[in-house]
Amino acid sequence: MEKRTKLAAAGTILILLVIAIAAAAILIKKYTPSKEEIPLEEYYEAAEGDILIFLHDQQCEEPAKKFDGKVYLRYDMVTELFNHRFYWDANENILTYTTPTEIIRVEVGKAEYTVNMNKKSCEYQIVKTQGDTVYLAADFVTQYSDMDYQYYENPDRITVQYLWEDYLYSDVKKETMLRTGPSIKNPILQTLTPGDKLLYVDAATEREQDGFVKVMTADGIIGYVQTKHISESYYETLKSDYEAPEYTSITRDYTINLVWHQVTNQEANSNVWSLFENTKGVTTISPTWFRIASEDGILSSYASEEYVTKMKEKGIEVWALVDNFHPDVDTYEVLSHTSSRERLVNEIMAAAIKYSLNGINIDFESLTVETGPHYIQFLRELSVKCRTNGIVLSVDNYVPTSYTAFYDRKEQGEIVDYVVVMGYDEHHSKSENAGSVSSITYIEDALANTAKEVPAEKIIMAIPFYTRLWRETAIDGSTSLSSEALSMAGAESVISKYGAEPVWDSKTGQYYIEYEKDGAVYKMWQEEERSIEEKLKAIQSAQVAGVAAWRLGFETPEIWNVILKYVN
Repeated sequence: MEKRTKLAAAGTILILLVIAIAAAAILIKKYTPSKEEIPLEEYYEAAEGDILIFLHDQQCEEPAKKFDGKVYLRYDMVTELFNHRFYWDANENILTYTTPTEIIRVEVGKAEYTVNMNKKSCEYQIVKTQGDTVYLAADFVTQYSDMDYQYYENPDRITVQYLWEDYLYSDVKKETMLRTGPSIKNPILQTLTPGDKLLYVDAATEREQDGFVKVMTADGIIGYVQTKHISESYYETLKSDYEAPEYTSITRDYTINLVWHQVTNQEANSNVWSLFENTKGVTTISPTWFRIASEDGILSSYASEEYVTKMKEKGIEVWALVDNFHPDVDTYEVLSHTSSRERLVNEIMAAAIKYSLNGINIDFESLTVETGPHYIQFLRELSVKCRTNGIVLSVDNYVPTSYTAFYDRKEQGEIVDYVVVMGYDEHHSKSENAGSVSSITYIEDALANTAKEVPAEKIIMAIPFYTRLWRETAIDGSTSLSSEALSMAGAESVISKYGAEPVWDSKTGQYYIEYEKDGAVYKMWQEEERSIEEKLKAIQSAQVAGVAAWRLGFETPEIWNVILKYVN
């Protein structure tokens, strides 16, 4: 009996010992860190020739490329993230970059480039293409961009800095492991040593997880580290030593009072003197002299040396207008080819110098969204030439709307001297409803919204010297609408002829006229002294650079006394 009892006790002890050993093994297995190491080449899979990109604390989905031992970035990534002023001409395979004073051009596959037509060279090809994908040498990009990168091997990768702000860091206190996940059982990516600096990944949302935090090492390895082995987190501001070139502007130290003079033939230049004699306080005149005449970038011209000479004798600056109104010329085709765009710029500058113009006024209208980037590049290149030659560059714009955003007023505000806002055609010949050409709220909104993107000292607000007479006719249950543009004198003549009674409309800041004739209803929102004064009050209040008016000869003489009260 006693023997059986002893055997039973021994068995129980043995079982308990086995259980204890098993439990200890489980505990040891659970709490013993994994020593498995995963090669970085396996962890970061990269195709042959690809270079992984780490943008601060994030890995980019699209890789860079390695050609002849050099790093190349996708053109679309460069322009989207690092520098929007690089411009690629897919028609002629030419890269262009503009600074305030330089036009830099590079042909695909070349290690040479030109700066204002002067040849330079570097040790690598600047632009590479693979099909429709364009790559720029990272070293070339960094010359002109507020970004920097570091290259590492095995696997090929770069870390890129381009957002200069506060980031959350910690330092390694004790040698530890960077792992693939938030557990000591996850494979090891890298051994961290005391003093290593770690950048928190997704610092705003990613917090401690099971005693681990997600971090990135200085050489772009993202993984997890135990918090007990790192210091308290701290913020540090990432700073750049890049010095951006300054876009200087050619401006005037007086309030600009500009009027456009419509010139449709050479003889029309002589008409300016009879039109001009009633004006007061005009500082600048813009004759409509130049037009793009062909898709090769050739200009047509009605320019007159005598005109410029006489205006300057009167103390009036001449900012000649260039338009794109030729019905057979596609502006997209002109501007999207480097050769025709360059020719256009050169022709404009040749004319400006030949006729001793004080300025150029660009009036390109009805552009398509696709034309937008090429139009802005045209303005960049033209601005370089104007700045170099001391010629004022002003650009006409529609009032800000979502569908004209591609005119990129913000960029214009940086690269050109004056941004002119055409505060008219609120309702135009193709409008579905009758309405004001330029209500006071239209002007106020145009001023406020333009000032969100353009410095006030660069804004010139343009107002109309004309109105529209609308004709509404009921036909088979629907309304037919037509209109005609009238000068101020023409509008007064209509009011007098039909005995219409003008009624002040405070909502539009204009007199409203309505009358019936031959079964049709006629409507007009009149431009005259009071309506113009309302607009001028708003313009003066906005403290912009000046006012412009379309067009000379559409006004009554009294208008200049009103303008002179606010622009002098």
